[in-house]
Amino acid sequence: MQREITTLEKINKLPWSIATNAGNTVFVQLTYYGSAFVLFLNALSFSKSQVGLLLSLLEFSGLVAFLFTPWIVRVGFNRAYLGAFGFRTLVTAGLVLVPWMAGFGPQAAFIYVIIIVGLFAILRSIGITAFYPWAQEYVPNVIRGRYSATNNLTTSLVGFISVMVAGTVLDQFTGLSGYQVLFSVAVLFGAFALWTGAKRPGGEPASQDETSGSAFRDVKEAVRDRDFLRYLAGSGLMSLAIAPLNSFVPLFLKEQVGLSDGAVVYVQTGSLIGALLSTTFWGWASDRYGSRPVMLGGVLGWALLPIGWALMPRSAGTGFTIALVLAFIMGIANMAWAIGSSRLLYNRIVPPEKKTGYLAFYSAALGATGGLSLLLGGLLVEFSAGISGQYFFLRLDPYFGLFVIGLVLIFFSVWLLRGVQGDAPFTVDQFASLFIRGNPLTAVTSMIRHHLIHDERGMIAATTRLGDTRSPLVVEELLASLADPRLSVRMEAITAIARIKPDPRLTQGLIEVSQGTELALSANAIWALGRIGDPAAIPALRESLNSPFRSLRAHAARALGVLNDGEVGALLLGRLQVETDRGLQMAYASALGHLGVQESVPVILDTLEEVENEGARLELALALARMVGPEDTFIQLVEQARSPTGAGTALAQHVIGLKKKMSRGERVGELEGGFRRAGDAFAYNDLVQGAILIGELIQDLVDEESKSIPAQILRACAAHMGDGDGRVEYVYLALHILDTVWSDIAAAPKPDY
Repeated sequence: MQREITTLEKINKLPWSIATNAGNTVFVQLTYYGSAFVLFLNALSFSKSQVGLLLSLLEFSGLVAFLFTPWIVRVGFNRAYLGAFGFRTLVTAGLVLVPWMAGFGPQAAFIYVIIIVGLFAILRSIGITAFYPWAQEYVPNVIRGRYSATNNLTTSLVGFISVMVAGTVLDQFTGLSGYQVLFSVAVLFGAFALWTGAKRPGGEPASQDETSGSAFRDVKEAVRDRDFLRYLAGSGLMSLAIAPLNSFVPLFLKEQVGLSDGAVVYVQTGSLIGALLSTTFWGWASDRYGSRPVMLGGVLGWALLPIGWALMPRSAGTGFTIALVLAFIMGIANMAWAIGSSRLLYNRIVPPEKKTGYLAFYSAALGATGGLSLLLGGLLVEFSAGISGQYFFLRLDPYFGLFVIGLVLIFFSVWLLRGVQGDAPFTVDQFASLFIRGNPLTAVTSMIRHHLIHDERGMIAATTRLGDTRSPLVVEELLASLADPRLSVRMEAITAIARIKPDPRLTQGLIEVSQGTELALSANAIWALGRIGDPAAIPALRESLNSPFRSLRAHAARALGVLNDGEVGALLLGRLQVETDRGLQMAYASALGHLGVQESVPVILDTLEEVENEGARLELALALARMVGPEDTFIQLVEQARSPTGAGTALAQHVIGLKKKMSRGERVGELEGGFRRAGDAFAYNDLVQGAILIGELIQDLVDEESKSIPAQILRACAAHMGDGDGRVEYVYLALHILDTVWSDIAAAPKPDY
């Protein structure tokens, strides 16, 4: 039985894996997978179809995965990988002798190179077939995106240095000697990668029941797995599109744009810089928002490249700059595709217990499509050698068909991959919207600050900044603050969450806090649930209405009112009719005002008459104002009354406005004088007299027998204003209602609403 590797052991050994990949990056950049190798084949005077055939062997070799899978399972992934990659390094050393073989003629050189490339390809295929399930084993899923980011950051930096060195070497040496230097250095780094690769954990031989039969059964299941096949088809189309473009664009830049060999190699640095700068972001995004949106982002980024190459000017100076920019975009797109697609493959597409069969089939299928694409790509470029000219703004050349076909295949790949089930609920559209809502730049800096600061005061400030961003990017950090052991940080997190748009995870976090035992936090969380306006919180808030704590019941009632939960209207009305606690009375009345439960008007009017606190009276008056219409007029009156000009001026201005409205009705002469006198009284800051005059107008306007809600409230206001008790909230309320229902009042002498 294989020994189970602990997560700690896996994490501690990951640096060796990164070192191995760094060594392999130097190896492949200086040999088969770098621009230098294509230029080397071109320097040997190989035709485009011969170049395509040689490069296709690197991919077609994946088909041998099926043949070696039983042996790989039996000897162990680690031994199979190290053995195959060890021999591939020795075989590659034979490239140094190619110039000597060229002395026997181009045909001898081609046969020699094809033998070396073929042997290398087979050995690499065996190693990669062993590597895929081994990598799924030794990289913890929970940090796979972060690991990929760190790994790709390192390999991109190493690759950048390798390409810079390669370009310099090729500029300094003439003929094929520069390539010999590069191949010699590559072999040394291949040996280094073997030494570090041996230190990775896991990959032990399988137990007796994991025989070739089980591996082949896994392959059969993979063939029946529709989601796996859709992913494989989409990846295959990307391979068909990308492989020829990656391989033949260096020749396009040399032959059509006019760049030197060194310049062509230097262009590759743009791709490595793009990868270097974006890898951390893509790794973070895939761990947080899932693999699929990151993967599709890479595919869509790739769609820009064939268009850019087809349109770029054919001059070495400008062409070099544009080629660098396009290479930079390629690096970003490559990294998104690599991190997103591999993470999705390992974390969701491939069942861990069936990894050998699934991944062998995957490797073989991609090998076939990749090899076919390179073979056909080379033939297409060679057969198109005679194409030239211009069609409108498009320059036609032997590579134009390659760009068009690549673009079409990429869009078909998008269509297929969009249908693959992701490992997180985020779609591409939702992922993109994260960066256009709120302030994404401030969000990123706030997130970094949140992770770097640990003292209480600093964490409170950082949490406040998270809320200020109003960005969905900060959800994870807000959840972390909500679980902080420090009460003040948790309190600040609740306030910050209340300032951003609803998110299901934040809503659930607040619900859990609201149901906790810390009353201060629970009350704040209930308030925040009402503030963010997520209907998903309604069931939990209804439960809080039955809390043994009055403060929580009060907050829950207010929150349900804000959320417009009409189903609790009858319950709140029944409670208000019997409630003796003033705080709960206020909460129930406020909620009923939001809900527009008109049956509660008499009870709220009675409560308003009894309350002495000015702020509470204004809140009750506002609840009544909401029963009649939008609260805007009432709020404006309150705000204007508190302005430096004073309450009298504000009320006078509003009465003048009512007089102008009244001039359009049938009772102009009857009412104009009363409104003018009331306005004059308010203007001279005689609030009591102005209120009395408004009360008299109401008595004249409103039918005493009317049972409409506006009529009930206006009669109550008139009674208090007539008493001259100076309670200005009745004036605000009366003017608000007169303004809201004036058209009805002016239509008849004493209407019944």
